[in-house]
Amino acid sequence: MKVIEHIEKANDTLFSYEIVPPPRGRTVQDIIDIVEALVPLDPPWIDVTAHAAGAFYNETPEGQIERKIYKKRPGTMGICGIIQNRFRIDTVAHILSLGFTKEETEDALIELNYLGVENVLALRGDGPNYNKKVDTGRSCNHYASDLVEQLADAREGRFINEISGARPLDFGIGVAGYPEKHFEAPNMKSDLFYTKKKIDSGAEYITSQMFFNNQAYFDYVEQCRAEGINCPIIPGIKILKSVKQLQTLPRNFYIDFPDELVDEVTQNPDHVKEIGINWATKQVEGLLEFGVPCVHFYIMNDTQSVIDIVKKFK
Repeated sequence: MKVIEHIEKANDTLFSYEIVPPPRGRTVQDIIDIVEALVPLDPPWIDVTAHAAGAFYNETPEGQIERKIYKKRPGTMGICGIIQNRFRIDTVAHILSLGFTKEETEDALIELNYLGVENVLALRGDGPNYNKKVDTGRSCNHYASDLVEQLADAREGRFINEISGARPLDFGIGVAGYPEKHFEAPNMKSDLFYTKKKIDSGAEYITSQMFFNNQAYFDYVEQCRAEGINCPIIPGIKILKSVKQLQTLPRNFYIDFPDELVDEVTQNPDHVKEIGINWATKQVEGLLEFGVPCVHFYIMNDTQSVIDIVKKFK
């Protein structure tokens, strides 16, 4: 079932989850354990993040510096297949435009379709830290809206090269939204312009970047509606679990922490996990009162705090 269908059929607010493939060298059991822990919560869908390859440098025993290009976290499609077919939970595969050609994207869509996955989240992604050579005759999606257009074409049975009698790859399409503005956008007006372009290109819903101030989300929804963006906007929640995250989350995700939360953690660093759970619980309460269609938890593969919170509302 597609995400938009889950939302339309739901009588109450849903709770969905996002997990990250384990680092290279770990096993799929890491993911199986996480999903098994989530099963009692009856998740309507689970997102699985994707990661482009990157360049990494190592010094050899001879003192030479060698460059290797590989994915630190491969396995998105395989994990989606396990969740979709072993656990019978709908899966949202993240698809990136940067770091992949359109041809690679089309191949990934075909494989996901074979696995029974019906949903994708279209993201631009971080640019690779090396100059990926694109073979002659191949092309790339430079922006998320371009990727959405390719996904929408596939949904209509239109492929890069014309294929006689091709059947549609009927995916539900989601995109990202930024209540505190995408860090590259000059202002919120510009950010909303490109968000609307993604929706007009064929996306059906928005999942927001994490935020710790509900008012930022409420304002964002109001601004989206004023720009004619009328699709479901799913709020994304992350539970703060360490003092270090006060620096790492803003640096990596370009979000702000409310003064009240920072002061509380700074004054009581030994109780940061409890503070994080209490703060996220209050966020969920406010979001439910606002009437959101779903609360989306960025698990980062740490399930117990999320489970403790969701059980309070189910």
